[in-house]
Amino acid sequence: MAENEKAVQAKKEKKTDKPGFFTRMGKWFRDMKSELKKVQWPTRKQTINNTLIVIACVVVVGVFIALFDFVAGEAIGLLIGAFKG
Repeated sequence: MAENEKAVQAKKEKKTDKPGFFTRMGKWFRDMKSELKKVQWPTRKQTINNTLIVIACVVVVGVFIALFDFVAGEAIGLLIGAFKG
């Protein structure tokens, strides 16, 4: 019986080596808060400027894709028409 009690005691000691779920979650939130304080957040002007740059890039890429789609569609249409008749 003494060995069984030692095994139970050893198992309990193993469980206490690792902190509990809520302890780890609390530590994670504290660490996250500390890291977020180190972030250099952009100013309102920088955010607006970057947003406008992204919108302009999306529009330019969209125009290129639309042009390519139109040209490719017309080319395929001409090829199909040439082989049909």
